[in-house]
Amino acid sequence: MVGELTAVFNQILDRSLHFNTEVQRVKRELVRHGRLDERLSASPGQGHWTSRVTDVNQLLDALVAPAANATRVLDAVAGGDLTQRVDLHDGTRQLRGDLRRLGRTVNKMVDQLSLFTGEVTRVAREVGTEGRLGGRAKVRFCRAVGGM
Repeated sequence: MVGELTAVFNQILDRSLHFNTEVQRVKRELVRHGRLDERLSASPGQGHWTSRVTDVNQLLDALVAPAANATRVLDAVAGGDLTQRVDLHDGTRQLRGDLRRLGRTVNKMVDQLSLFTGEVTRVAREVGTEGRLGGRAKVRFCRAVGGM
């Protein structure tokens, strides 16, 4: 009986140490190296330990996916593509809270840039092709860009 209890205790200890080591490894990769794709690897065995690993990995996925989506849109904007937007639905559910605010803020920024570039194009066309020298941009956020 004591031998069985010792074996079970050692197994629990090994799995706990493995879990803690994995958490530290993922934390190090995320904090030091910015690796958002790192996840915990499951320790041998089943049940509670595998469930804990799955829960932590799902938590990481829930945080990383919206940030990756926003990064995708910002990369597109940096490349001149103003057609991309952050998807506010993550699979089967809507983003909520701070993650939704992040997505909406990025989308609003892209919308404002689209309006701004549209107005710049319109004014340039009026001045350049139509010869109207009094053209002015009509953008709601003029205050932020120097009172155009």
